[in-house]
Amino acid sequence: MLQSVCQRCGGPLLARYRTGDPRLPGLEDILGRPPGQFRFQEMLPHRSPPLTLGEGGTPMWKATAIRGSPWIKDEAQNPTGSFKARGMAVALPRNLELGAGRFCLPSNGNAGGAAAAYGALYDVRIEVAVPASTPRALIEESRELGATVTIVEGTIADAAARQREELSDRGWFSLATLHEPYRVEGKKMMGYEIFWDLGHLPDVVIFPTGGGTGLVGMLKAFDEMEALGWIGSDRPRMVAAQVEGCSPIVAAFGSGADRAFPWAEAAETSAYGLRVPYTIGDQLMLTGLRRTGGIAISVNEHEMIDAARMMATRAGIWGSPEGGAGLAAHLRLLEAGWIAPDDEVVLFNTGSALKYLDGPTTQHRALTTPSEPEPGVPQPGVEPGVRQPGVEPGDPQPGVEPGVPQLISGTNPLIYDENLLVRTRRDEEDETAAARG
Repeated sequence: MLQSVCQRCGGPLLARYRTGDPRLPGLEDILGRPPGQFRFQEMLPHRSPPLTLGEGGTPMWKATAIRGSPWIKDEAQNPTGSFKARGMAVALPRNLELGAGRFCLPSNGNAGGAAAAYGALYDVRIEVAVPASTPRALIEESRELGATVTIVEGTIADAAARQREELSDRGWFSLATLHEPYRVEGKKMMGYEIFWDLGHLPDVVIFPTGGGTGLVGMLKAFDEMEALGWIGSDRPRMVAAQVEGCSPIVAAFGSGADRAFPWAEAAETSAYGLRVPYTIGDQLMLTGLRRTGGIAISVNEHEMIDAARMMATRAGIWGSPEGGAGLAAHLRLLEAGWIAPDDEVVLFNTGSALKYLDGPTTQHRALTTPSEPEPGVPQPGVEPGVRQPGVEPGDPQPGVEPGVPQLISGTNPLIYDENLLVRTRRDEEDETAAARG
């Protein structure tokens, strides 16, 4: 039966599996199969094996030249250059099996491109609505792959509203984030792959969070692994990384709320995928963050872009601004003592920098390490219970257990000039305006 959301509460639907079925392969058998998105097909919803563009099985590197030596899983290696391919590779064929014939979705760019690619693979029509601020490369990708693209002023929420007005009664099925059950099934395989690659789960998983399918999917994967008998009840501490100009999950987490209110003024950002003012997956995310002892944290634009550059120069991964948000969150939480030096951390680069070349990041002319927070200034997303930058290590720290390291220093010296500053387009505009008087 073709369904979108729960008819009673309007919330997301999640697929469930018979994890006790004796016909399921064992872990050793699964590890003997080739890596990829469909390595564990039995824990995906399709009646028959779907077509593939080679998604999944992405590499994960130990970034020893970055403080804390995190693992970085590079989702830019997926088809269409982002982790969005995982969701569409599963959702589109499954909804075709259930009777859908043509698809629509709002997108900040990458999901639209992924939907267009799999629409081409299955020869079905795709309608994508994107905000006007979406980089041209992301718009042209969808068009070149055969989708019809509508450009809408505002945010992805405005794009979604336009599609509801124009397409909801015309037989189009929406692939919008968590408005159908199967994109999350594709994203959950990131959680399985972490376990397969490490042989265990890490202490912390950091994910740049907009609509939330990645975070929700990995939480679901860990629960399935426990039901399969692969792991116990311990979970990684999950971290949702957002940008300061649009951080509804951070605000809800910090206030103790069960739901996230729509973000009233979503600021433009180079991390287009994080400019999501509202998601129906808010309860699932907030519950998962709290259940795992995790946190939601926001970073500013400078921190994010600096961290993306650090990922490039110290780990060899030229990643998206969203990936930079995850690394910036890692560095902030190390500084605050929330992540200890010996914690094993996995973070994600969710997309390729090549798709953002006509965005604000092209205005950055120099490389720095991530910006140090100004002493004494509150840092959104770190409270409660962790040290704020500018507070001395000897000061009492509410909620931080004794013996938890409060500071971690860099591991390698800089290989470039620390005195150079990252410059954004807005910096240059402000300077031009000041010069004109």
